[in-house]
Order: sequence, then C-alpha cells, then structure tokens
Amino acid sequence: MGPFEIAAQVVGIIAVTIFVLSYLQKSRRNIIILNVTSRILYILQYLLLGAISGAALDILGAVASVVAGKKDSPFIKRHKKLIMILIDGAIIIAGLAICIINKNPLDLLPIAGVLLHTGAFWMSDERIIRRISLVGSPCWLAYNLASRAYGSAVGDTLSICSIIVAMIRYRKREKSDKA
Repeated sequence: MGPFEIAAQVVGIIAVTIFVLSYLQKSRRNIIILNVTSRILYILQYLLLGAISGAALDILGAVASVVAGKKDSPFIKRHKKLIMILIDGAIIIAGLAICIINKNPLDLLPIAGVLLHTGAFWMSDERIIRRISLVGSPCWLAYNLASRAYGSAVGDTLSICSIIVAMIRYRKREKSDKA
C-alpha cells in the first residue's frame, strides 16, 4: 500500500466518522452540514485513489446538498422543481458520461447513491431523510468496495447501522412523547 492509498484510507475514516454522526443529529440542518463536510473528505479520498467517478459525483452531491439545505430561501422555493431537475440532470449526465468513458457499469452505483442521498435532503421530515438515505447507502457500499475505498466501505456499513439506530431511537422517543 503506497502513501497515497494510506492517506486515502485515513481521510476516508475521518469522512466516515463525520458521515455516521450526521444521521444521529436531530435537526435537518445539522444532518446536512455534517453530510457536506464528510462529502468534501470523501472527494479527497476518491481523488487520492484515482476513483474519479466517485469524486465527480460527490462534488455534484455536495452542491446538491448545499442547495437542498437552502430549500426554504425564496428563490429556491419559487423554482424548486426546476432546480431539482437541473441538479439531478447534471448528476445523471455526468455519471453516465463517466460510466461511458470508463466503460465500467459499476460507475452507475454512485449515480444512484448520490441521487438518493441528495434527494432525501429536499424532504422536511427527518424520518424520510433517513429512510431514503438508507436505500442509497448500499449503492455507495458496493462502489467503495470495488474502488478499494475501504474506509468508506466501512463507513457505509456504519452509516446503514447509524441510520437504523436513529430511526429506532427517534421512533421510541416519539412514542414516549405521545404517551
């Protein structure tokens, strides 16, 4: 394992830690802030590993997350559907272009992962954010294993567990609040 790969794995583990913590947050705003921070680190990891499709799609994912985080601003609220179509279209076009250039069907997985994770942030209900993100995580897990982004693969596994724990935790808390 060379120095770039070692550095990539360390960056991946830090990104994972932040990503896992994101779904344990109560507020939508904090989920998004930690998610964007982890995406920046994932981008660095992918670049160090030469996994260009993961880096490119995470760049678009970070942009999409920031825009979704501002969904209540007047401009975005007024043009929400158009903005969502443009962002999702950019993700799909970039992902397909990379997939065609690389001639690697595995590059389709991060397209699905990014669309699901960032699409979830347009929702207002934290429970729905977690559910949709839970569906996107296995896509990233498979891609990360294939790309040798082992820190991220561990993170995907932990993220899946973290989302499930948060779903159970907040469901129990809601039930006890109603009682």
